Amino acid sequence: MIRLGLMGGTFNPPHNGHLHAAACAREDLRLDKVLFIPTNLPPHKQLPEGSATTAQRCEMVRLLTENLPWAELSAIEIERGGASYTVDTLRQLAAPDRQLFLIIGTDMLLSFDKVWREPESICRLCTLVAYARGIGEQRLLEEKKRVLEQEFEADIRVMARAPVPVSSTGVRGGGDLDRLVPPAVAAYIRKHQLYDRKNGK
Repeated sequence: MIRLGLMGGTFNPPHNGHLHAAACAREDLRLDKVLFIPTNLPPHKQLPEGSATTAQRCEMVRLLTENLPWAELSAIEIERGGASYTVDTLRQLAAPDRQLFLIIGTDMLLSFDKVWREPESICRLCTLVAYARGIGEQRLLEEKKRVLEQEFEADIRVMARAPVPVSSTGVRGGGDLDRLVPPAVAAYIRKHQLYDRKNGK
């Protein structure tokens, strides 16, 4: 049985927080591989003005994962087109020889039963793996885990790891690239002057 981790998002840009969460999930849950899946059109938010293009977001994810044998870019949602719904992706990836683990952050777990499409179906198709994105969020995750397990008979794992408080918003807002994203991604952002970066940090 292949244990396959899935991490979705706009990845606008991908950063060290994404990488940390994926690496911790791989280690804690003994995952064989983690797919990083850029969203085509996020159904619940618009990409902000000045965002990277779809092709650029995919290329940054490729650069993030290129030297990690356990991680890879999946363009499944880009290729499908339209709004990207997790339940559709899980149905595409489901197979008898695969166990799927969906890696999500605090905000995603807290909104899971409010805004996600077919949350009950998602819980049947995968194990949810939640990670704290900020300090002090562990208690919120544990409380929500209990609610969702009762409501949907969900299998939810909350990672007991210290968070890396990095956000794509912070990177776009002028944060220190060399501290917030891997070197190859930082170089790409500078080369293509993404997020109004010229040659600055």
